[in-house]
Amino acid sequence: MKYRVLLADDHRVVRQGLRVLLAQNGVNVVAEASNGQEAVELTRQFRPDVAILDMTMPVLNGLCAAQEIVRTTETKAILLTMHGDAHYVMNALRAGVRGYVLKNNAASALMEAIREVCQGNFYLSPGIARTVVEAFLTMPDQASDPLTAREREVVRLIAEGRSTKEVANSLGLSVKTADSHRGRIMKKLRVHETAGLVLYALRTGIIEP
Repeated sequence: MKYRVLLADDHRVVRQGLRVLLAQNGVNVVAEASNGQEAVELTRQFRPDVAILDMTMPVLNGLCAAQEIVRTTETKAILLTMHGDAHYVMNALRAGVRGYVLKNNAASALMEAIREVCQGNFYLSPGIARTVVEAFLTMPDQASDPLTAREREVVRLIAEGRSTKEVANSLGLSVKTADSHRGRIMKKLRVHETAGLVLYALRTGIIEP
């Protein structure tokens, strides 16, 4: 089977390297994106089998992009990241990500990850305990993310220190709508100040420390 793949990374040289690697293994890269929002839009347009997403991208990070891709398409999501901590992996799995590949394993692991997720399985890079998946699947208190992809975008921008007006401008919203999003998010998360949103963003991997 010749897999159809979308690549998303804000570094062009990284995308070029991955494209060469995948082409050598018979993979068809149907589209490339330089940020998470572009990745979502191109995935809807090209409907690839797999979207390979860098965790840290502008506009919309890889985790939020993956959540939106999984929600709105049949495309499987694989995250590429430097972070192997369990909470990053757990947050990715909650977002619907099927593959989690550490960048230092990418050359050797990426093709296996593509094959596994296309067969309906999970893939974690060597070095990430497989018990993380088991914990995610068996722990009864792990509720799904209460926020939508758009609400996660709002949280990310607020946590980065943006004002309500700046959030509105960045997302193409009115100030009133952005403020409404903020209020609804705080109600969902049961927090009452910006500091609480920042802590949530750090704890769930929306922003990095």
